[in-house]
Amino acid sequence: MKTLDQDRAADAMKKAKELETHPDKAEYSSYVKRLGAAVVMNGLGQALASELANSKERDSGGKFDAHGKLAQNISTWLGRPSGPYPGKNDPTSLLGAIMAQDQSRYLVAQADLMKWLEWHKKFCVAFLGKGE
Repeated sequence: MKTLDQDRAADAMKKAKELETHPDKAEYSSYVKRLGAAVVMNGLGQALASELANSKERDSGGKFDAHGKLAQNISTWLGRPSGPYPGKNDPTSLLGAIMAQDQSRYLVAQADLMKWLEWHKKFCVAFLGKGE
């Protein structure tokens, strides 16, 4: 049986490797490196809302959106069946759940994301480069 930390590492690596050949991989990697500080300073909800606000996905005509991709990757991790917000697999529904649920779940989710992010940053540097 795999541990939660092994699951975190596997998910973080998979999501980094999906972008390994993408031309905008360095941009994504630089956003990943900054996200931890944003979570610590502002909290999970505001950091996710900022990624969503900076997302160009809605008006980019299907072009790659590094902020949107990062928000989506956060949502799929925290919204996994065994996660703190099961079934909330997109940034908008995750934000709604964050605002609707109690603080203890929020703190668990924030700690979980920070541990996932530690792995994801390492894999982004390994597979995508250091970014800016």
